[in-house]
Amino acid sequence: MLEWWDGFWSTYNTVVFSIGVNALLALSIYLTLSCGLLSMANAAFMGLGAYAAALISMNTGLPFAAALAAGIAVPVVVALVIGIPTLRLSGVYLAMATLGFGEVVRVIVLNLEFTGGPLGLNGIPQKTGFWHVALCLAVVLYLLGRLRRSKIGRAFEAIKEDEVAARLMGIDVRFYKLLAFVLGAAIAGLAGGLNAHYTFTIGPGNYAFENAVDILTMAVFGGTGNLVGPSIGAAILTLLPEVLRQFKEFRTAINGLILILVILYLPRGICDPRRIRTLWQRLRGRHQASGGA
Repeated sequence: MLEWWDGFWSTYNTVVFSIGVNALLALSIYLTLSCGLLSMANAAFMGLGAYAAALISMNTGLPFAAALAAGIAVPVVVALVIGIPTLRLSGVYLAMATLGFGEVVRVIVLNLEFTGGPLGLNGIPQKTGFWHVALCLAVVLYLLGRLRRSKIGRAFEAIKEDEVAARLMGIDVRFYKLLAFVLGAAIAGLAGGLNAHYTFTIGPGNYAFENAVDILTMAVFGGTGNLVGPSIGAAILTLLPEVLRQFKEFRTAINGLILILVILYLPRGICDPRRIRTLWQRLRGRHQASGGA
């Protein structure tokens, strides 16, 4: 049994780590979507967290926890700075603005000497263990679950359903939008810090436009109506390239096709509690009918 596990882990440990990190990223965009915000800045926030954490580890003697804290703090500060003017926008305009922010971050990183320029950073200490990712994912899921059932979660849902009505009810829409944006940036930064300390190397190309689309695809594919959906979507879309290795050059196109199909035929994602409940009730009704007959 131990030999089987050692063989499995040596072959697929990278995939397992990627599932955990991608689940965190999907949950980060779930937060903004739960407040009705179509933000595409999460890949940039992940990059900021990755670079901040990696630079702390490579240039100081601070512990890993401090590096991760820096990886969370930097995206949070940047999210506060850009969120106040940007979140006045909505829909596709917000998506375009946040995409533009991502490109600005990428260009700045490309031209800074201490970030390694186009080559990025190499030789980052490998400090991330499996339990780090599992613990962080469990804590984030727990906190988001508590948040979803709290006054803040109800405010997010009200804003998502009808922003005007939420404002008339006395909800501070701007504050809660900024809160969702900042919390999403924090989770993305955490994912970046964990990922940087596992992959040894990072570069500007790791946080480009296609990465932002991948994060959105994972959340929408799984479903944003609950916390399980984004995690399942991240797991499936992380495993998909392994299953379809011969088509790895078309990963972006496949993800785009999946996103289109899900929007057309499963607008609430594959993990839609309403659809699952309805299907269960139908199956149960047929079983009872056949049993009665």
